[in-house]
Amino acid sequence: LHSQCMPQGGLNARSLIAPLGIVRFFEIFLSCTAFSLVAAVNAYHGPYGTWCMFTWCFCFIVSILIVVLEFTGLYQKLPLSWDDFTSAFSMLAALMIFTSSIVYPSTYISGTCTGSTCAHKAAATAMSCLCFIAYAVEVGLTRARPGDISSFLATIPGLLKVFEAYVACLIFSLVTNNLQYTQEPAMQWCVAVYCICFIVTLLIIILTIGRCLAYIPFPLDKVLVGYNCLAVLMYLTAAIVWPIYSFRNNPRPGSCPHNCPWDSLLGVTFLTFFNLIAYIIDLVYSSKMVFLTRVA
Repeated sequence: LHSQCMPQGGLNARSLIAPLGIVRFFEIFLSCTAFSLVAAVNAYHGPYGTWCMFTWCFCFIVSILIVVLEFTGLYQKLPLSWDDFTSAFSMLAALMIFTSSIVYPSTYISGTCTGSTCAHKAAATAMSCLCFIAYAVEVGLTRARPGDISSFLATIPGLLKVFEAYVACLIFSLVTNNLQYTQEPAMQWCVAVYCICFIVTLLIIILTIGRCLAYIPFPLDKVLVGYNCLAVLMYLTAAIVWPIYSFRNNPRPGSCPHNCPWDSLLGVTFLTFFNLIAYIIDLVYSSKMVFLTRVA
């Protein structure tokens, strides 16, 4: 699709005025505005603020790079699947911006927040929310239509792979805030589940973007269905074991401060269920693509 729109030996001005190009300009503007507002009042101290600032800057830089590479046509010289890369990035950026749009105001905007600093924080939050919408629109524009499997990461199973890997990263960040799992073998199994599924899922994403899947000497599509089935079973055990060993004889402390370790245990529980649901949906769509599509 990109090669058809790209004039050989020239610049691709169409990429700037196409709907996808316009959406990317909004992403660049909104992410730049968000981190500029926060940086202007130096309101990003602490790990959560640093994460939000990194998210806005990272998405801003990569979006500019994508626009420049498509405008110049240099993306065609890169040894990767460009459509898979841009689809994976837009999904990842939407998830990162969505997280920042929740974390930043809940951490840095309180009921006593007043003055110009508070106005900057509120404006940055609004820009971040709009930026998430822009990336979500890009995901919708680049998503593969039914029957189109030329770009795996643009399909529902491919986008779910990015979601699963990102949720696993969030789980890791919360697990490190509470080392209770080091004393419970059952909880160590849960952490092993998170790690194994994350590594395999990330490997699938990397191999897809690097165009390496075609060199694997076995029916990869069926293997992926088998992996998704195994991941569902593994996450199902984690969804049962983790809350039992986290909250058994462990009620929430009466004075639980911000970033309380007990809240981290609760967060891991919810994220485990989110990923379990994602793997189930992934399994259903993957099975449909592999078996029902072929039968039809």
